[in-house]
Amino acid sequence: MNMLLGLLVAALLPVFFDRLFPETAARLGLALERRYSGLRRYSAIANGFAMPFLDGGKGEPLLLIHGFAGDKDNFCRIARFLTPRYRVIIPDLPGFGEASRDLNANCSMTDQVANVCAFMDQLGLQQVHLGGNSMGGFIASQLAATYPDRVASLWLLDAAGTQAAHDSDMLQEYLVTDDVPLLVRSEQDFKTLLQAATYKTPFMPYSIKKTYARRAVTDYPLHTKIMAQLTASPLLEAQFSIISAPALIVWGEEDRMLSPDGAWALHTLLPNSQVRMMPGVGHMPMLEAPGETAKDYLQFRETIEH
Repeated sequence: MNMLLGLLVAALLPVFFDRLFPETAARLGLALERRYSGLRRYSAIANGFAMPFLDGGKGEPLLLIHGFAGDKDNFCRIARFLTPRYRVIIPDLPGFGEASRDLNANCSMTDQVANVCAFMDQLGLQQVHLGGNSMGGFIASQLAATYPDRVASLWLLDAAGTQAAHDSDMLQEYLVTDDVPLLVRSEQDFKTLLQAATYKTPFMPYSIKKTYARRAVTDYPLHTKIMAQLTASPLLEAQFSIISAPALIVWGEEDRMLSPDGAWALHTLLPNSQVRMMPGVGHMPMLEAPGETAKDYLQFRETIEH
């Protein structure tokens, strides 16, 4: 009986710790997942912004850019499949994650492209394979079009930036009401964000949800401004007729944030591209189906390297 009681207490202790000390538990949990994926946290300054980043693995550099309301750890789970083959680098963009926040800073897509280029310069990265989710895909595409010599290939996961992608009910409602689940007014709204961003929400400990929810509420004024700058940024097809980089375009068929029709708009803009539609997946394939998404990417890299 005493042994059973001891086992029960041992099993419940992590649960109690997770709820009683969420910020500490979240920090420890993220550190463990990063380590499991072969990543370590570093710091950089680019264009005057602090841009903490994760870095790990060996091989050609693969730079991954998170989406709106996301951060560098959005790619942590999928990175464990990638670090055995590539050097994976994942920064926090200004205004998100642990990066600098400045209500007076400009965070349009052109500005964020400049920030990513400055970050690459800081790390001595002349050319990278570039990936991005949602807003990060918009930034990655625009960077590849503007500075083609700096991008060896593109990996676009439910990428923003085309009229077809932006013709989703959720984004069209935002243009009328200025309200979207990505803008979190209260901690309770964070659950709505998770439900909107994923089709089958992956496991997330209470401590992570609590910590991220608090940060999202604090960021509401800043993110409201950045969202306005994002939606006011010129779309890709209005700026470029063609983007020449080889690309893998991935889209979750159950995406409610951006329309899956965006995949084919990107395919037209990127003639040297492949399209992979993922059934049963929402807006964040790298979190919802990390193994399958990574496998598709590894196969894509094999096709362009041989």
